[in-house]
Amino acid sequence: MSGGYDLNLFTSPPDCNFLCSVCHGVLKRPVRLPCSHIFCKKCILRWLARQNTCPCCRKEVRQRKMVHVNKLQKIIGRLEVKCRNAEAGCQVTCPLAHRKGHQDSCPFELMVCPNEGCMLRVPRGALAEHRQNCQHGAHQRCSLGCGATLGPAEHANHNCYQELREAWCQRQQRSRALVLCLLRHMRKMHRTTGLIRRQLADFLEEDDPLLVGAPQEEAEATPEGSTGAEVWGPQGQATL
Repeated sequence: MSGGYDLNLFTSPPDCNFLCSVCHGVLKRPVRLPCSHIFCKKCILRWLARQNTCPCCRKEVRQRKMVHVNKLQKIIGRLEVKCRNAEAGCQVTCPLAHRKGHQDSCPFELMVCPNEGCMLRVPRGALAEHRQNCQHGAHQRCSLGCGATLGPAEHANHNCYQELREAWCQRQQRSRALVLCLLRHMRKMHRTTGLIRRQLADFLEEDDPLLVGAPQEEAEATPEGSTGAEVWGPQGQATL
């Protein structure tokens, strides 16, 4: 691709001193070599990638010796140019330095339809009318990113932030109700556990004399020093 500006872009033929010897277009970001020859920066870098000589005088060139010619660039920036949409009908002319600013507002500049699924490119001036009649404009995704698909009438009333907040509040209320229900069940379980504990304690207190007192009475009935294995004979003598 050419490194310089196309000659057809200008309203009148530029001075020959403004032309690049490599691409023959008007100099873009001009740089000067030590031999004083001036070229487009893109053109001379591409040339030097193949050979390290000046395209005009064939003198050896070191890339670090190149310098930007800012004054010449400002002069070229004041040259009058046509809008790149001139063939489409735009009659505006402006300095080269202001060309991009005009393109950002030119009514003839082709724009991609913002409706999802539509691949048409229409002039900026006709974009609003196209969007009203576009078949892909019936339903569009929410521009805020919630993922909802909305029709033309729904866009005006759609507020996903408010809807998400309301849903969050409802979920918070449900969570609070579940926590309260859980606390009630825990209190009920605690009361039931306490009641069972008290009943179990009363039951153990009632059975304690039967479980503990019987062995004590048998011990009192056995004479001191007796092993409990003596047998009394018919004459009252103890036998083993």
